[in-house]
Amino acid sequence: MPLDGVTVLDCTQVMAGPFCTMLLGDMGAEVIKVEKPEGDDSRRMGPPFIGSESAAFLAINRNKKSIILDFKKPEDVKIFKNIAAKADVVVENFRPGTMARLGIGPEHLRKDHPELIYVSISGFGMTGKYSKRPGYDLIAQGMSGMMSVTGHPNSPPVKASIPLADLSAGMFAAFGTLSAYIYKLKTGIGQIVDTSLLDSAIALTPWEAAEFWGTGKPPAPKGSAHRLVAPYQAFQSIDGYFNIGVANQPNFARLCNAIGRPELIQDLRFIDNPSRVVNYQELEKEIELITKTKTTSEWLAILEAENVPSGPILNMEDVFKNEHVIQRDMVQQQQHTTLGLVNHLGIPTKLSATPGKIRNAAPILGEHTAEIVKRFSS
Repeated sequence: MPLDGVTVLDCTQVMAGPFCTMLLGDMGAEVIKVEKPEGDDSRRMGPPFIGSESAAFLAINRNKKSIILDFKKPEDVKIFKNIAAKADVVVENFRPGTMARLGIGPEHLRKDHPELIYVSISGFGMTGKYSKRPGYDLIAQGMSGMMSVTGHPNSPPVKASIPLADLSAGMFAAFGTLSAYIYKLKTGIGQIVDTSLLDSAIALTPWEAAEFWGTGKPPAPKGSAHRLVAPYQAFQSIDGYFNIGVANQPNFARLCNAIGRPELIQDLRFIDNPSRVVNYQELEKEIELITKTKTTSEWLAILEAENVPSGPILNMEDVFKNEHVIQRDMVQQQQHTTLGLVNHLGIPTKLSATPGKIRNAAPILGEHTAEIVKRFSS
């Protein structure tokens, strides 16, 4: 695997940090998860629990080894330093300055180990006015502008149900780690990677930012509709809703013909994409007059036959039963130390020569302490 031989010392918990290190572990890195005596806070998140283990913890801590260290004990701090001295990467998601107060911040660890890559994931970053504030996904979604454009017009603020700030921070941190590692291979020099939830959430708003810079007005929520193309949203059928995604003029013409409304192609309100975006609510009404006459499955068959981009809106049970999802190995199982086989989301990036692999389910607390301490003390 691409990251075979890379050692990652993981001092993170809950979501953003563990997601980052899981991505590295999926590609072959040895991830040593350092946990306090009571364990990662997400071990207690739930319900649901599978046996005595949190389903949330199991979801993002595969391909890791767990050791228990208490940073209040000098002997455990010494053990940590011994491991860090031989590691390629340290990842932590404490508030900036916390690791330094323990004597294991980047200035301490990199002093005698300049090739070390030190990754900090925090709510607001290592610098700036808010750097010392606690930060969570919800807070970052609100402060990034994300919640101001989510939901429906004139409705209370809505956060994205998926923790996008956490997950994107984890992905950006993993990207930064790999970028720093490539630089290290070229120069032998490590560096500090500084990633925040707020920066990451803001980075997910390029089109919203473009709308503001282009108009001078803060963009408003549009439900499931798109900011730049139309029709591109959910439409109602007899038995539910489904998505239609029309991103260009040929697609719009095919859609109009497929629903039996070819006259809409030349309707001046919808004559081109800018017109459709301005008049998207009128267009939605015209299309839904037709889509409400058939079931979702009937419409999907019609639209697929006419090569109109469309799809169902699935719940998680539907997703995991979907034949295509199964064929893409996006549902996998791996043996857990105490629970037997547990389910995992698959690896979305498929490398042809060096594919990633789910080698181990999430560890039980402290499962590898003796092994790791012995190995790195020698």
